[in-house]
Amino acid sequence: MTDLKSIADELVAGCREGREAENLDALYAADAVSVEAAAMPGTDSREAKGLDAIRGKHAWWSENMEMTGGEVLGPYPHGDDRFAVVFRAQGRERATGNSFEMEEVGVYHVANGKIVREEFFYTTG
Repeated sequence: MTDLKSIADELVAGCREGREAENLDALYAADAVSVEAAAMPGTDSREAKGLDAIRGKHAWWSENMEMTGGEVLGPYPHGDDRFAVVFRAQGRERATGNSFEMEEVGVYHVANGKIVREEFFYTTG
């Protein structure tokens, strides 16, 4: 899977089907960079550099949040090297039980048949 459409379609399918971790290995470059709109709790940077760091973000989310609903919209291609996905989610913080709703846009950059950069846009604080 090396073309933009196949990569974008598989990323969206994986998110809808709960295969995000599997898709990290299949779709991402080893040196991919993930950029949040704000630094994640316990970090001083908006960036996670490398596949292991991105896996760590996914693990943190799974440990701290319980998803109760949501949808994944897209992908929306942009030229031959980028696509966007809209995520709408409902969930609960595991530590507090507080419910949340969120919406974010992910923009994914592809080079040499792999996702090399992802950027997330959402309302902060």
